[in-house]
Amino acid sequence: MSLISLRERLVERLAPTSGWRPDGLPARSDFDLNPEAPRPGRALRPAAVLVPIIARPEGATVLMTRRSDSLASHTGQIAFPGGRLDPGETAAQAAVREAWEEVSLDPAAVEVLGVGDGYETVTGFMVTPVVGWLVEPPVVTPSPEEVAEVFEAPWDFLMDPANHRQDFYDPEAGPRRWFWAMPWRERYIWGATAAIVRALRSRLYGDEDEPAAAVEEDAA
Repeated sequence: MSLISLRERLVERLAPTSGWRPDGLPARSDFDLNPEAPRPGRALRPAAVLVPIIARPEGATVLMTRRSDSLASHTGQIAFPGGRLDPGETAAQAAVREAWEEVSLDPAAVEVLGVGDGYETVTGFMVTPVVGWLVEPPVVTPSPEEVAEVFEAPWDFLMDPANHRQDFYDPEAGPRRWFWAMPWRERYIWGATAAIVRALRSRLYGDEDEPAAAVEEDAA
């Protein structure tokens, strides 16, 4: 029953993919925790990530990746499959394509339920989270050029604000930078990935009188 309630909640509270626009404005950003940071005027480059929710009988999980140590940027970081949009692509098309290219996630196995809040990164991307539903645990094969590891994190852990914390680092130049983090086991989920998870939690459970009970019902 809980997986049914979770899927129903996602369909009800996510934005439909038909309403997505390439020139949409972000609802959240890296600057939310860093209002003093310089925010240049610029055209944001569209990107999308797939948030694959796996409907395991013992409880929903979310598929994530650890980026390859050989990449030029964001080396070793925890991320959702995703990347820039190709010309003419929608966010949903790009997210599903990137998941196929990065981890061989079969597009036919992914039911796209909707999109979450657009997110502006400090690097100038407007990232659209696309939520996909998988009725069976997928068979995945990471592309070694892009992905070092594929793993699943429990839905109830990610949706529990007690596991969300604000961390920081001090760059060589400029003010201290704050970001969301939610370490799980030996993996450090942080930055835009953690912020997207937190935004999804707010969208799904933010107006519940007892959000923890609603999360528990969906996750069990």
